[in-house]
Amino acid sequence: MSNTLMETDFHFPNQLSVYRGKVREVYALENDILVMVATDRLSAFDVVMPKGIPYKGQILNQIATQMMMATEDLVPNWLLATPDPNVAIGKACQPFKVEMVIRGYLSGHAAREYKAGKRLLCGVAMPEGMKENDKFPEPIITPATKAEKGDHDEDISKEEILSRGIVSEEDYLVLEDYTRKLFQRGTELAAKQGLILVDTKYEFGKTKEGQIVLIDEIHTPDSSRYFYKDGYHERQAKGESQKQLSKEFVRQWLISNGFQGLEGQTVPEMSDEYITTVSERYIELYESITGETFKRADVSNIAERIEGNVLRFMEHL
Repeated sequence: MSNTLMETDFHFPNQLSVYRGKVREVYALENDILVMVATDRLSAFDVVMPKGIPYKGQILNQIATQMMMATEDLVPNWLLATPDPNVAIGKACQPFKVEMVIRGYLSGHAAREYKAGKRLLCGVAMPEGMKENDKFPEPIITPATKAEKGDHDEDISKEEILSRGIVSEEDYLVLEDYTRKLFQRGTELAAKQGLILVDTKYEFGKTKEGQIVLIDEIHTPDSSRYFYKDGYHERQAKGESQKQLSKEFVRQWLISNGFQGLEGQTVPEMSDEYITTVSERYIELYESITGETFKRADVSNIAERIEGNVLRFMEHL
């Protein structure tokens, strides 16, 4: 097995704190600088799997970086530099406590709610007579509250966000506008690669100067669902499943092995052979989404490589 990055313990100059999420570890430095390290940890059903996936952190970081650069003319973002394949450095922000989920198709969570008879999702009406994976007449925004560590994100309506004062109306209108613009651009970028951007989520923060910026990952297979465009209409007409490009294949493997993150369930053992196939699928995702050949970084000592690259970058800050 290739070496994987499961955790880090860096002590950068002027470091103030470190936050460890499910996949990313964020080091806060003086002067409002954040160093975000994408590990090779794999999260599914809000549970971190015991073994890492080779190159996964590099893949997610590099897709997110490319997508930030491809949308920065539309929406300002937090990113300053990517001095290492697994690292993004940017401006510290106060994150909004909502995730802006936008759906172009009746898939995933929306489809499950629809099948249960619901026609309102986060206060947004879904038309009658749809089947799973049908396209909505217009993309719908279905926000979720940002979960505290270990908890599941929860659906929430725009009205509840405003009435509870989670986001001001002025700021929320900006978040909605940015979400629609990003999804439109993401849809166009996906189409160039023969893909359909089905649904995704965006996270935003506010700088100390008061500017709303895009943060975290964007249009990655962990935060988005893609279908292959070729054959989409034929599969829908026949009632067949769509060919997906997301980490849904991992969730399905876990479900088939009796795990959905529920209390009392044990994470099934992932063999080295299966982990290799997951890594290969992530590389396929990268190449399909970006249209570029994936270049494997040196993984002989990932932590040492990252530390050296970040320190060299910081000499010029």
